[in-house]
Amino acid sequence: MKVEKIYGDLPILETERLILRKVTLEDIEDMHLYGSDEEVSKYVTWNTHETISDTTKFVEFVLNKYENKQVSPWGIEYKENGKFIGTIDFVWWQPNHKIAEIGYVISKNYWGIGLTTEVTKEIIKFGFEEMDLVRIQARCDVENIGSARVMEKAGMTFEGIIRNGIFVKGKHRDLKMYSILKQEF
Repeated sequence: MKVEKIYGDLPILETERLILRKVTLEDIEDMHLYGSDEEVSKYVTWNTHETISDTTKFVEFVLNKYENKQVSPWGIEYKENGKFIGTIDFVWWQPNHKIAEIGYVISKNYWGIGLTTEVTKEIIKFGFEEMDLVRIQARCDVENIGSARVMEKAGMTFEGIIRNGIFVKGKHRDLKMYSILKQEF
């Protein structure tokens, strides 16, 4: 499986409550709402969006990835109101090894109602059925209890702690590692 085959024309995916689609310039305002929220950006690798320009630069970065057929995120749209509420993607993919890692962020206004688990399950399904993956993993800061719960509810198994597994926002952080294998799906 080649990256270009999947990401040459990122497919639209759908769950009961969500549409997964390409990010567009029209999403900048909605993305800025959660990207500028310090609680949302607390455990992610990117800095809180200080200005709409920060968000615009990120969206332009994503659009460039689409154009160049590179691994890039799906935008998450909430069907009930048509709002753009987050992104999910395979933050890296090693086709030769048939493994990939999921990353996601969702607006705080939509926390606690199972949407992140719903979208994570859909991406896991896509990875196994369309990308021929044998292992999908995800990591989160050890303090990010909500993200750990999402991974557990999505059927992933806790594998352990990666000590000082990432240097982000000026310090090393420990990470929890979760995974799911194709035969467990």
